[in-house]
Amino acid sequence: MREFDGNVAVVTGASGGIGRASALAFAGKGASVVVADVKAEEGIETVTMIKEMGGNALFLRTDVSNSADVRMLVGKAVETYGRLDYAHNNAGIGGANAPTADYPEEDWNRIIAINLTGVWLCMKYEIPQMVKQGKGAIVNTASVMGLTGLTQVCGYTAAKHGVVGLTKVAAMEYASQGVRIAAVCPGFVETPMMDEAARIGGVEKDAFYAALGGFSSAKRVGKPEEIAEAVIWLCSDAASFVTGSTLVVDGGWTSGYALR
Repeated sequence: MREFDGNVAVVTGASGGIGRASALAFAGKGASVVVADVKAEEGIETVTMIKEMGGNALFLRTDVSNSADVRMLVGKAVETYGRLDYAHNNAGIGGANAPTADYPEEDWNRIIAINLTGVWLCMKYEIPQMVKQGKGAIVNTASVMGLTGLTQVCGYTAAKHGVVGLTKVAAMEYASQGVRIAAVCPGFVETPMMDEAARIGGVEKDAFYAALGGFSSAKRVGKPEEIAEAVIWLCSDAASFVTGSTLVVDGGWTSGYALR
């Protein structure tokens, strides 16, 4: 018997990168997976990958910044599978690169809406179902930028700091009702979002990742699967006494940040 057999997971931003890796990892442990994203074609590809490995999944097009979409997502997951045991609130965007005073207001509003409000909306609808069941685990994707700062990315940094704080508050509120809530803080990871950053910057992808990897103690960027393994552990019974925590998975990037 696999560890998550009979359980149900929702993963947002699961059309690729960390979200896809997480969805596949949940399925590999036996969970039925609800794949959520605004990118329908890629999201359906994730479902196909899960089914090809013998798993059970469905795709729901979801804009996490839209309350009605998120309410539908959680409602449909429960309607289809009867419960909700795990949630990986992972959907996010990179946003603009500009100094704080020059940061475009429309970019600020969009990144806060998706990266921060989206996480809150997901928890708003996930938590009541888990409380009703008496048990559940939620992992929110924050970032090393939720623990430190980086120039030119004030919107992303502010949103991810918000996710860390929101995670702590919600964890304190619902721990006594059986719901554990934590955040995972990835460093630089090889994802479609980072590929796009390289393209926008006019940098060859391999050179871009090599340069980013040089900032970590591990001297490389991470793989989506490495972040997914952290998410799975946080949701598992092995982490039964872990809540309100931020698990940093960055190859040692933040540990040496002050030395650079």
